[in-house]
Amino acid sequence: MEKQLISLVVPCFNEEEVIDETYRRLAALANSQVDCEFEFVFVDDGSRDNTLQHLREIAANDQRTLVLSFSRNFGHQLAVTAGIDEASGNAVILIDADLQDPPEVIPEMLTLWRDGHQVVYGVRSDRPGESPFKLWTAHLFYRLLNYLSDTPIPLDTGDFRLMDRSVVNVLRTLTERDRFVRGLVSWVGFRQIALPYRRSERFAGTTKYPLRKMLRFASDGIISFSVRPLRIAMLAGTLCAGLACAGIIWALCVRLFGHTWVQGWAATIIAVLFLGGVQLICTGILGEYIGRTYMQGKDRPLYIISERLGKPK
Repeated sequence: MEKQLISLVVPCFNEEEVIDETYRRLAALANSQVDCEFEFVFVDDGSRDNTLQHLREIAANDQRTLVLSFSRNFGHQLAVTAGIDEASGNAVILIDADLQDPPEVIPEMLTLWRDGHQVVYGVRSDRPGESPFKLWTAHLFYRLLNYLSDTPIPLDTGDFRLMDRSVVNVLRTLTERDRFVRGLVSWVGFRQIALPYRRSERFAGTTKYPLRKMLRFASDGIISFSVRPLRIAMLAGTLCAGLACAGIIWALCVRLFGHTWVQGWAATIIAVLFLGGVQLICTGILGEYIGRTYMQGKDRPLYIISERLGKPK
């Protein structure tokens, strides 16, 4: 029986401290699975350290390795997308280079895949080494996302997952620019199953997702999978209009039946600031959707590969 090919897609950004260890553990895993063949697809997302040089050495010494180097930093989700586009395996596994998602979980994913599941996604049952703030915001994000999204997305998951070739073929047809890969995988459907695992601490280096990037990532997830923020903005506008009508009626009653001197300046200022703030928020939400439509309409390539190294078997 012909061995099935498994593609390991590894996005990298400034990972020179960990990339050799990542490759060592992935290679050890591949060598232990005698019933499969493996290819390694490393995507360098415009690293500014020596990550690419390490990848060049890996590609020169292992013919199973393909290295894609972006012309600049396009972002983690587009690095994942490039790896998916280039992977040729019967199954594709996404795993970050920082080793927080342990490669040793992959054999369990392969077992579930052989049992007929087309997507096996990792669920983080424990996250040591992460700050209480990071844990709390992640917990809040996934629950808010599921409340707002029209597509149910599993809680406490990352991009660490196995996907069958049939799923990958569908994902490759999706060309949206502001990508939220784990949401896209949920959206396409197929037979999916969760695999709980204990996440590890970073082997070395620092997180590549500071608060600013996390907020941008969260907005991508919410706006890409729901128009509910627009509905909430409309509801807020309707509520404010109702309050304004009530205020007008109150003002007329005071004018006709009450005192005529000027009073209530504080209430007036509060009302003006409140209504102005709501209007600006609603305008910002609308602008975010319009801006993404504008960027999508340009139809530029999602990423640019400046260098391609190695040739998987």
